[in-house]
Amino acid sequence: QVQLVESGGGSVQSGGSLRLSCAASGYTYSSYCMGWFRQAPGKEREGVADIDSDGSTSYADSVKGRFTISQDNAKNTLYLQMNSLKPEDTAMYYCAQGVPAYYSGGYYCFRNPAMYSSWGQGTQVTVSS
Repeated sequence: QVQLVESGGGSVQSGGSLRLSCAASGYTYSSYCMGWFRQAPGKEREGVADIDSDGSTSYADSVKGRFTISQDNAKNTLYLQMNSLKPEDTAMYYCAQGVPAYYSGGYYCFRNPAMYSSWGQGTQVTVSS
């Protein structure tokens, strides 16, 4: 059973930085997707960034150039470095694990929450103006 535990959330002022971590255990897939998602009160959960087992990454337009997703395979840990934070980044942040989906001749990761089967408990990020 996959277990994911997030940490690193907190309160910062606009323009500040935070690094989220997600400790993962219990999965042995050679091909996988890891993603960061966020959900603000009254809004749907949205994909922020994802990374596959080969290290390929993708980002939502709203965070491109400010957030960086990475993974340390030796530590089984996923990271999200968040710079130049804005009040609209305020949300509960979740890490999730899934498997690639077949699309147009290959297998890819997508930032669709429905494609991720294991989730952490979340860590709160609050950005004040």
